[in-house]
Amino acid sequence: MSEKAMVLFSGGVDSTTCLGLAIERFGKENVIPLSIHYGQKHDKEVQAAEKILDYYGIEGMEMDLSPVFAYSDCSLLEHSDKEIPEASYAEQLQGNEGSPVSTYVPFRNGLFLSVAASIALSRGCSCIYYGAHMDDAAGSAYPDCSESFYESMNRAVYEGSGKALRIEAPFISRNKAGVVAEGLRLGVPYELTWSCYEGKDRPCGVCGTCIDRRKAFEANGVEDPAQIPG
Repeated sequence: MSEKAMVLFSGGVDSTTCLGLAIERFGKENVIPLSIHYGQKHDKEVQAAEKILDYYGIEGMEMDLSPVFAYSDCSLLEHSDKEIPEASYAEQLQGNEGSPVSTYVPFRNGLFLSVAASIALSRGCSCIYYGAHMDDAAGSAYPDCSESFYESMNRAVYEGSGKALRIEAPFISRNKAGVVAEGLRLGVPYELTWSCYEGKDRPCGVCGTCIDRRKAFEANGVEDPAQIPG
């Protein structure tokens, strides 16, 4: 019997690279992408995810967890009046005294992984892929992307599933440039992905994730295909 994997899939660079990696390892017929709505300000990620699933010829699942985050004032959320910062994560962390950035959704990855664990067990999966990498964890910008968080959640899921399920974070010790390097090897359709925190026609280029994305492609000596006019 073939091993099956669930992939937390948002339609961005990291999760799409995870999806490509899982498809290479398990075969697309054994991969279940799970996209989670959490009350974000726009649906660009959702649109990107649909296009990428069409590209791979694979069917995904969707879950709406937005009610859980109704109490948060995170700037990424639709009900928040906060502006999304136009600065790199390093700049945002200056003077933050170790607190996460304003685009950190409270314990989002913890909730996502817990929900994914329940569904993955029900669907016969033995592992969950999620695309955390060291750039997001740096300076506790996103503490639920750190290696210690990953190890703790993996241990909890493994024990709580009767040792039937594990979490894999293949990029946990890589930076975003390393993620892109792996995606280029895999032929990931980066032209279909969406990373920007704003929901405009084009990526804003100045939010933290846009800045990280640009630097990652530059480090690999290639132009971001999503930025090439088509």
